[in-house]
Amino acid sequence: QVQLIESGGGLVQAGGSLSLSCVAPGRTFSSSTMAWFRQAPGKEREFVATITWSGSTRYYADYVKGRFTISRDNAKNTVYLQMNSLKPEDTAVYYCASKTSTTGSVYSPLGYNYWGQGTQVTVSS
Repeated sequence: QVQLIESGGGLVQAGGSLSLSCVAPGRTFSSSTMAWFRQAPGKEREFVATITWSGSTRYYADYVKGRFTISRDNAKNTVYLQMNSLKPEDTAVYYCASKTSTTGSVYSPLGYNYWGQGTQVTVSS
């Protein structure tokens, strides 16, 4: 069972920054597409950003583009999400996800095999 472990969430004022980290097992991490999703209370889980196994291709949701940056370090089995210029509407539980198959959309939670437990991000106005 692959287990992803997120860290770095917390409380920040609007306009501030937070950095999230996600550690994954080494055997599958370096060949996996990784992503961040988020889920606010009463809402569906939504796509935030994704990065291919080599780090050469990254996609972002429009509502975070220009403010968030996804990156990875395969030597450390870690994927990161740097979040700048945070807004109250960014408040959510943020989840790390791993995709080991080539089927399924990278933008949908259904396309990912493994998930972390989530980390809370709260942005105050």
